[in-house]
Amino acid sequence: LLEEETMLFTSISFLYYFLPIVLITYFVLPKKLRNTVLCVASLIFYFYGEPKYIILMLAEILIAYIVALLINKHKSKSILVLGIVIHVGLLCVFKYTDFIVSNINSLFNTNLSLLRLAIPIGISFYTFQILSYEIDVYRGKVKVQRNLLKLATYVTLFPQLIAGPIVRYETIEKELDERKETKEDFAYGVTRFTTGLAKKVLIANMLGELCKVFLNGTEKSVAFYWIYGIAYALQIYFDFSAYSDMAIGLGRMFGFHFLENFNYPYISKSITEFWRRWHISLSSWFKDYVYIPLGGNRVGKAKHIRNIVVVWLLTGIWHGASWNFVIWGAMFGVILLIEKFFLGKYLEKAPNFIKRLYVLFIVMVSFIIFNANNMGEAITNIAGLFGANGESFINKFTIYNLRSYAIILIIGIIGATPIPKNFIQKLQQKTKTKRAINLLEPVYVAVLLIVVTAYIVDNSYNPFLYFRF
Repeated sequence: LLEEETMLFTSISFLYYFLPIVLITYFVLPKKLRNTVLCVASLIFYFYGEPKYIILMLAEILIAYIVALLINKHKSKSILVLGIVIHVGLLCVFKYTDFIVSNINSLFNTNLSLLRLAIPIGISFYTFQILSYEIDVYRGKVKVQRNLLKLATYVTLFPQLIAGPIVRYETIEKELDERKETKEDFAYGVTRFTTGLAKKVLIANMLGELCKVFLNGTEKSVAFYWIYGIAYALQIYFDFSAYSDMAIGLGRMFGFHFLENFNYPYISKSITEFWRRWHISLSSWFKDYVYIPLGGNRVGKAKHIRNIVVVWLLTGIWHGASWNFVIWGAMFGVILLIEKFFLGKYLEKAPNFIKRLYVLFIVMVSFIIFNANNMGEAITNIAGLFGANGESFINKFTIYNLRSYAIILIIGIIGATPIPKNFIQKLQQKTKTKRAINLLEPVYVAVLLIVVTAYIVDNSYNPFLYFRF
């Protein structure tokens, strides 16, 4: 679904051509033209990787513009529903038609033709952004945007266009009209972006290599199933949180303050807490636009259960048109229900390390399902954790790969906790070390950029896992 010419944040074309040109143009031109620069740059960015579907995105922006104006004028719920049907309908056509047709063919032994449409990059993200805008206009939370260019800038902003976070219109409503770009924000943005770049290229990609070794290898062992489960859970965290870091950093360079999308989810003590810390923009979107409108927890027990099940089935299917995603979402829905109505009171009394092991194990198993091509593969890989596939506990192939990737696994485990951040914050509390850190920060950024560039040149194509959603 991804073309190799997609302009990735981790590509030489983006880092050393596109981004510098956009930044120079943006800051050289008058302030009144800065939204125009960002909108045009974002359209070029999207066109570079998805020329066929740029018309679709522009059409959806125009529809959102008209729908919001009509909602604002007539205060009509029917117009809002029409807008939602159009946007969700287009998402379903491109993302779910073949999944639906395939299941119909399997159930009824029919031979309906598949459309085989390529999924437009980022359609799930920009659709949800448009929906939040239209709904918030109807609710009166935001003012309708009468300037089409500003609305287009919001939807197309290249920092978060193709893999999130899902930025709500209310978050940057004022900054679209008037924002201040400061040296402090720019410096923070550069550091945050470079850190995300390093997380992706130096950690996530190397963990991805280990996962590929496991998936492509024939000499499995119980230990290797566990190593794979841990490695993939770390990979998807560093991959996706890296993209969020880069998006937040880029946004800050241009004066936008996007909200955080990750907050060390692997230190959670319950699955409920995990989803407050993981992909925050998505879980909060479903909470505010699906769960609460359905009644949330202010209804009877049966409807409360229904609301949770609906949200988590939708969360699963949002990630992809495959049964493993549906089951992945349903699994979290069931676990959250168990925590809410039964397990929660016992978890509260358990030692913290037990709580964390419980969360990490469930999340690891869930991501084994998430990453599988089908449920058969998922079941095999989960069964392997318990030696149910007949393999030995460990073998030479496992030992060799464990030795090869031990350092990156350790770095990944430590980096997924607040330990490094807390250490730096403690150093910054002392005047001398704070001064040294401030002086060394540009050196740190420059060194990281050089090292990352060397890796990128060696292996130029490394897409983000969440691009496919």
